[in-house]
Amino acid sequence: MNPRELLINSFKAAVNAANPADLIPQHLPESPKGRTLVIGAGKAAAAMAVVAENHWPDDAALDGIVVTRYGHGMPTRRITVIEAGHPLPDEKGEQVARKILTKVQELSCNDLLLCLFSGGGSSLLSLPIDKISMDDLRDVTRQLLRCGASIQAINTVRKHLSAIQGGKLAAACKAPILALIISDVTGDNPTHVASGPCTPDPTTYADALAILESYEIKIPNNVRKVLTDGSQQKLDETPKPGSFIFNNVENRLIATANHSLTAAKKFFQGQGIATAILGDSVTGEAREVAKAYAALVKEIRQHHQPWKPPIALLSGGETTVTVKGNGRGGRNTEFLLSLAIELDGIENVYALACDTDGMDGTENNAGAMITPETLDRTKKLRINAKTLLANNDTYRFFDKLGDLVITGPTYTNVNDYRVILVL
Repeated sequence: MNPRELLINSFKAAVNAANPADLIPQHLPESPKGRTLVIGAGKAAAAMAVVAENHWPDDAALDGIVVTRYGHGMPTRRITVIEAGHPLPDEKGEQVARKILTKVQELSCNDLLLCLFSGGGSSLLSLPIDKISMDDLRDVTRQLLRCGASIQAINTVRKHLSAIQGGKLAAACKAPILALIISDVTGDNPTHVASGPCTPDPTTYADALAILESYEIKIPNNVRKVLTDGSQQKLDETPKPGSFIFNNVENRLIATANHSLTAAKKFFQGQGIATAILGDSVTGEAREVAKAYAALVKEIRQHHQPWKPPIALLSGGETTVTVKGNGRGGRNTEFLLSLAIELDGIENVYALACDTDGMDGTENNAGAMITPETLDRTKKLRINAKTLLANNDTYRFFDKLGDLVITGPTYTNVNDYRVILVL
């Protein structure tokens, strides 16, 4: 295989390792005495629902409702699939979340609540508490996404503005709960996948308020009042670790970034290429992470330290982008353009960075790739790489070169996959 094929096929191996069709069946429980209600939220929710209903006994009562991103729906027979807004929440998601909460409240102790959660669920399962509006929630979310806040910080805020997240769904349920989770968050803590509808929440109103203030978010008045009242103990906190609410709740991780990186490692080893996994929870500004990786690549190329080429450097996690320009792009193309500038055409170095859900930010690409010729080709096209990076216009850069990676929805999500191939 040529380098481009190696990169693309390694990405396919990583995505396939998180395929709900292979994961869900082995984790399905026995049917209860009563009925089973399936609820879910996330980019993989529809695919997870299809597999669950196809492997559920025909004579066992099963129904439910899941919400996924627009364009990620799939045909189902027993479980209703509804599409809603992501990454910004919308009224459709609010309506679905309200229906889900109502259905959950109707369950008895003889029933079972089967939850299917994956990345994207925080936006899709948005039900603002009574004191704030969807416009308030959307405004705060938009600002947090642009300021470079981590997903953990964003979800800490969301939990305290939600009527269903941060363990509140579990608190509303009398039935036993099994949540099957495809993790897209660094550290794989279930409390941050879909903002933890069925998990204890260790964070507080005061934490949420401090996050908004630290990033200098323009906090809507209604939101500030809720968080201030909560921090002053005028409102009930989210359910905490150790609460009896979770005595009959199991949150089970069925796919993580590490699983997918391991699958990519096996692929490269099968091609006779040594592999190093640099971490499955890499965070930080995308362009700064790229600079650190470029320094490592230079050490490998010049001194064969700490590894001798050929070597594939793999990493996962979720970098961030502090948006200062008005261009188009996501964190993976931001990482790659910064990496290309730092490498400056070093021979025999290729790289790919893609989101395993098939969408880098809000664009139609999963990510992109670079080669040793990337910057030379920009000169012929009269593209200024540094200017585009400064304007966060990285989608345009790779689109002009024809080096975007476009897969469409993958119906799973274990966050970003990055590989640097040093030959």
